[in-house]
Amino acid sequence: MSKRENSKYKINRRLGVNLWGRPKSPYNRREYGPGQHGQARRRKLSDFGVQLQAKQKLKGYYGNITERQFRRVYEEAVRRRGDTGENLIELLERRLDAVIYRMKFVPTVFAARQFINHGHIRVNGRRVNVPSFQVRDGDEVEIKEKSKDLAIVLESIASSERDVPDYIEVDYNKMKGRFVRGPGLADVPYPVRMEPNLVTEYYSR
Repeated sequence: MSKRENSKYKINRRLGVNLWGRPKSPYNRREYGPGQHGQARRRKLSDFGVQLQAKQKLKGYYGNITERQFRRVYEEAVRRRGDTGENLIELLERRLDAVIYRMKFVPTVFAARQFINHGHIRVNGRRVNVPSFQVRDGDEVEIKEKSKDLAIVLESIASSERDVPDYIEVDYNKMKGRFVRGPGLADVPYPVRMEPNLVTEYYSR
């Protein structure tokens, strides 16, 4: 198990939100930061602090991806036409690990990354083991035949914890799904409020 997966709930407590909306999150019982100073009174954040926290929330939600990866996604969002914040959300949702998570083939985005790394996923019939792979409109994503009966997959599909958003179609009989279109911020079922406009401000300083 990765170090990130072991400490994923520390992200919740550090940011002061139940980032993935999971009922098992320790944040539901301890709404303060980790460590011996976690219960100290929270200071009011500066404008920079608010922007940084918005970036950390978005970065953490997608499996706590590295700053280098996140910055690269942001730069691509800036390069594209249209609203940078909306572009950023769409690019993050096109990541293969995010798509697998949205299809409910795995319980967490951390598990999605591991699942892809281990070669369980095919895109348009070809094996892809890169979690950051960008899925395009109309791409078909499926679990390879030998992996369809894995307990992690069956338990995740049976869970009522999350719903599949309307920009994704899934056929659980075939363990296959299709990425219909790139979503906007309003389409993405975030459990907490995301503010990509503040992320844009953070990087535009």
